[in-house]
Amino acid sequence: MSAGPSNEPHNETAGIIYAAAAYGIWGVFPLYWELLSNVPPLELSVHRMVWCAFFAAGVTLARGRFSALWRIVGTRKLVLALALSSVLIATNWTIYIYSVASAQLVEASLGYYINPLLSIALGVFALGEKLSRLRLLAIVLAAAAVTFKAFAIGHFPWIAIGLALSFGFYGYMRKLTPVGALDGLAIETCLLLPLTLGAVLFWTLSGTGTFPAPDFRTNALLVLAGPMTAIPLALFAAGARRVRLSTLGFLQYLSPSLTLLVATLILGERFTWSDAATFGCVWLALILVAVDGRLTAREPV
Repeated sequence: MSAGPSNEPHNETAGIIYAAAAYGIWGVFPLYWELLSNVPPLELSVHRMVWCAFFAAGVTLARGRFSALWRIVGTRKLVLALALSSVLIATNWTIYIYSVASAQLVEASLGYYINPLLSIALGVFALGEKLSRLRLLAIVLAAAAVTFKAFAIGHFPWIAIGLALSFGFYGYMRKLTPVGALDGLAIETCLLLPLTLGAVLFWTLSGTGTFPAPDFRTNALLVLAGPMTAIPLALFAAGARRVRLSTLGFLQYLSPSLTLLVATLILGERFTWSDAATFGCVWLALILVAVDGRLTAREPV
C-alpha cells in the first residue's frame, strides 16, 4: 500500500486563498523577528526549527495522523524528497532571519521578486505548463523589474539569490511530493530535530545560548516561533497542491511587496526611486495576470 497522495481536491480558488494568506503573513514576519533582535540569527533560526517541529508533531497527534505519517516514513522515495525539502526550507529561514538582523530587507524582498520567476520557469520547463501572451508579457515586465533592482543594489545580491533558489525549489519539491500539508511539515521539521535540538541543548548546557532567557518575553517569543512558522507554511503547502506553479509564482509577489512596505514605513529603511520603479513594473505584471485570469475563466470549456 502506497503512502499515497493526500485527498485534497484540486480547487484553484481555495488554493489561491491559502497561498495568498501564507504570503501575507510572511510579508509582515520581519516585525516578529525584530522582537527577537537580541538573539543571534543562527540561533534564532535553529529555535524556529525546533519549536516548529514540536508544534507540528503535536498537531499531528491531535489529528490522529500518526499512523498515516508512519506509512509515509516507510516510503523511501517520500522520505528522501521531504529530507531535501527540509534542507531547502531551513536554508531559506536562516538567510531570511539574517537579512532582518542585518537590516537588508530590501535585498530580501528582491529575492522574493526573483523567486516567482524561478517558479514560473520550473512550471514551464519541468511541468509542461503553458503561458498565455498576457502572462508572457507579465513575465517580461517582472524580469525587467528584478534586473533593474539588482543593478540598483550595486553588488552581487547573494541574499536575494539564496532566498530565491531555496524557496523556489522548495515550492517545486512540495508541489511534486504527494503528502498533505501538515503531514509534510511535521516530517520535514522532525527530520531536522536531532541536529536542531542537539544545537539548542549544546548552547544551553555550555551557557553560550540565549534560551532559557532571564525574561519571560524572549522565551515566549522563541517558543511561539513554532506555530508562527508552521501555520503559514502549512497554508503555502496546501495552496501549492491546488494551483498551477505559474499561478503560485505570481501570488508570491504579495510577500515582498508587504516586506518592502514594512521595511520602509516601519523599520526605517530607505524607499528609493528604484524601489518605486520596481513596484510599478511588478504591479503592472500582476494586473496583466489578473486580466488573463478573467479572460481564461470566461472561455467555454
